[in-house]
Amino acid sequence: MDLTPASDEKIASLKTLTTVIYALYALALLGFGTTAIVAIVLNYIKREDAQGTWLESHFTWQIGTFWWGLLWLVVGAITWIILLGWLVWGVAGIWFIYRIAKGWLNLNDNKPMPLQ
Repeated sequence: MDLTPASDEKIASLKTLTTVIYALYALALLGFGTTAIVAIVLNYIKREDAQGTWLESHFTWQIGTFWWGLLWLVVGAITWIILLGWLVWGVAGIWFIYRIAKGWLNLNDNKPMPLQ
């Protein structure tokens, strides 16, 4: 584990990558679901690089967004037959948009994500 502070260059590179990952999640909303898979893989590959920086919270936020979103997608699919799935998908879609927007805005302002 590297205990030295992250360089400005490393932070800039991680911030660019985090921006790309938010964009990949946003593209998933337009029907390009494979972009979310690419995004989650990148999250896990680069998560260690972000450890100890303010960007670590964005990686945690993005990973949580993916897994909770996938859970609600599955719940919606299971309940679709009784028409409840449409409501689940609608609420989950709004929640997903909120998570992407909030994360992207905080990233733009160089703020970490508040993690509960």
